[in-house]
Amino acid sequence: MSERSGRTTDRGGPVLLGVRHHGPGSARAVRAALEQCRPAAVLIEGPPEADELVPLAAQEGMRPPVALLAHVQDDPGRAAFWPLAEFSPEWVAMRWALAHGVPVRFIDLPAAHSLAQRDDEGTADDQEAADEVTGGQEARSGAEARIDPIGVLAEAAGYDDPERWWEDVIEHRGSGGAGADALAPFAALAEAMGALRETYGDGGHDRDPAREAHMRLRLRAARREFGDDLAVVCGAWHVPALARRTTLTADRQLLKGLPKVKTAVTWVPWTHRRLSRRSGYGAGIASPGWYGHLFSAPDRPVERWLTKVAGLLREEDYAVSSAHVIEAVRLAEGLATVRGRPLAGLTELDDAVRAVMGDGTDAPSSLIHDRLVVGEVLGEVPEDAPAVPLQQDIDRSRRTLRLKPEVLERELELDLRKETDAGRSRLLHRLRLLGIPWGEPARSRGSTGTFRETWRLRWEPELAVRVAEAGIWGTTVLSAATAKAASEAAGAAGLAEVTALAERCLLAELPDALPVVMQALADRAALDADVGHLAQALPALVRSVRYGDVRGTDAAALREVATGLAERVFVGLPPACLGLDADGAAEMRGHLDATHQAVGLLGRPESERQAGGELRARWAGVLRAVSERDAVPGLLRGRATRLLLDDGELGDGGAERLMGLALSPGTPPTDAAGWIEGFAGGGDGGMLLVHDARLLALVDGWLTGVPDAAFTDVLPLLRRTFAEYETGVRRTLGELVRRGPATAPRHPAGDAPYAAVPGFGPGLDRDRAAAVLPTLRMLLGIGQHGFDDEQPDPSRPAGDSRPADDLTGART
Repeated sequence: MSERSGRTTDRGGPVLLGVRHHGPGSARAVRAALEQCRPAAVLIEGPPEADELVPLAAQEGMRPPVALLAHVQDDPGRAAFWPLAEFSPEWVAMRWALAHGVPVRFIDLPAAHSLAQRDDEGTADDQEAADEVTGGQEARSGAEARIDPIGVLAEAAGYDDPERWWEDVIEHRGSGGAGADALAPFAALAEAMGALRETYGDGGHDRDPAREAHMRLRLRAARREFGDDLAVVCGAWHVPALARRTTLTADRQLLKGLPKVKTAVTWVPWTHRRLSRRSGYGAGIASPGWYGHLFSAPDRPVERWLTKVAGLLREEDYAVSSAHVIEAVRLAEGLATVRGRPLAGLTELDDAVRAVMGDGTDAPSSLIHDRLVVGEVLGEVPEDAPAVPLQQDIDRSRRTLRLKPEVLERELELDLRKETDAGRSRLLHRLRLLGIPWGEPARSRGSTGTFRETWRLRWEPELAVRVAEAGIWGTTVLSAATAKAASEAAGAAGLAEVTALAERCLLAELPDALPVVMQALADRAALDADVGHLAQALPALVRSVRYGDVRGTDAAALREVATGLAERVFVGLPPACLGLDADGAAEMRGHLDATHQAVGLLGRPESERQAGGELRARWAGVLRAVSERDAVPGLLRGRATRLLLDDGELGDGGAERLMGLALSPGTPPTDAAGWIEGFAGGGDGGMLLVHDARLLALVDGWLTGVPDAAFTDVLPLLRRTFAEYETGVRRTLGELVRRGPATAPRHPAGDAPYAAVPGFGPGLDRDRAAAVLPTLRMLLGIGQHGFDDEQPDPSRPAGDSRPADDLTGART
């Protein structure tokens, strides 16, 4: 090698091409340099375990961005990625070598060593931070901090922004070098890195000496195999270290005693957004979409970029014309000239878009940033790429079910009555049980029936690690999910955990796991005497029964356990409601509502309707006991009363009687306010008061009689209750209270008055009633059946010109 400050770009030794990972200018320069020097082999910074995977990069099914994934075989969660984009110099070098039949070797420290060191030095995300020429200030294990090479060089060049200097000097180079000049940029960059390392020392990660020693060893081995006609693509910071003359013994000494683990390596899809991760080749790239554009459109990049922007804005209904594009190009280029830049960068382009296409606002900026500057691009890998058996089974299942991984989140509506949709539901539920959240359940905007499901799907590259981790449970999705469910059932600490697991097993259709889960459920239910725990577990169990019915699964055992659990709740709930403080009462109210809903859903098949009716009747008795016991907090008594009223269990006057007792003068005001919150709380409580004037009158009468000293204690409770009502409901209640009982007609069954509804007086407004008659005639077809020729009514006063079929008449 040449001894000159890292400048080994002459033909007296290997050509060292120092790059910035994920740099389009670096990538073009590498391609031009390889075309010029035509090496016998290409050495690339990366894990040597991936040498056998290089040929896959030439297949049609491989589309960047992709990543090399290395993980510990016995602990798949210990993993690291080496992402590669279309504009990554390493990817360009690899593709060039494959196209020209040139061998490729990876020369970095093996993943077997770097992953073994994670326990001592943190996550693998930090392991390659020193690769970056930029990198910024990163903490070292000692008192030193690594330098920012780009920051130092930018400052020396008079720039206050290191990124802008790098883009101006490297990334915005149009040709990347040609002919005899193709190697010149690398020589200059190597000299600059050599000067920095002489001034600041290594200045990198503590692991750099070992990594660079391994690179030198691999370089020596390649020279023995291929001769000196080699090209090495590595982070520019490492070029001086690779050019330095060292002894074989010294390099081996640096690697002596490194820990080692057994690893597996494969290709996985990656995304532009994930290129910002600091792992492997992760370079903290803030604008991968822009970099990809610079690489794919080296000619007229400004014009082509603003054309893309205009197309995107048109799709989003922005009024953007060709004239806007022309003016934006002129402005961006003018700004670049004024600012002394060789090419308009994102700053100039953003300013131009804001001024010309955004009318001076930042409205389009976030859209352009997400869709173009970053870009949601998901790569692809060939089907024959190495993968754990579980991943292979997932791929087979998704292809059968026509589910394609996508980087953008989308909603998927499933109809479980269809075979394909039911299969999709099973797969997604099984993956969630395995900790692979490809899809997350969402609330359906349509039918609420149990035969419909809505999912939000989004594939993240990190799910490949989750799949590898889940591979310890089995080789197929079904066997892995079954094994994990059985393990979770055995290790579950509480009853609620087991009932939730039973629900998930029903959704995922795991028949072999369900008996194990049911046994664990029965054991814990028999030992747990806490009514709160039982009530908390009941809803999930009842939902599981319904899911079993919908999916055609035998849920008889679940129904039996759910019924027994409900009966235990019935026995323990009334005494559990006694003597609770405010927080305990609020928690118990949730259990009360959950149990009520569960009992309503626990309907029996047609042959067992009577048994189901008996269960609901027993629950009604429990609610009556709660509603009538003075020692029960007002919040719970009011809620029990409301549930009885909704189910039609109180009869005429029952709710008024209980409310009258709860709001009597002898009841403490705070307890009465709690009763009102339990009874009329929730979004539908306001409509109950609007439509039942007697209940509203009782509340109004009690509130006006609250002593002044107690009113400040009552007000927060009432404010919380009425704040849940919609604005229109609150307005109507205020109008009813303002009018008061004096203006309302009497209730025909008693002395309590009706409150007047806004817009209606005590009598009939005949003019307003007559205004709707033409529409009614048209809807009912009265004119078509001869009713217009009615004879005058002799009982009508003379001169009364109102329609004969008035709404007050018997015929209408």
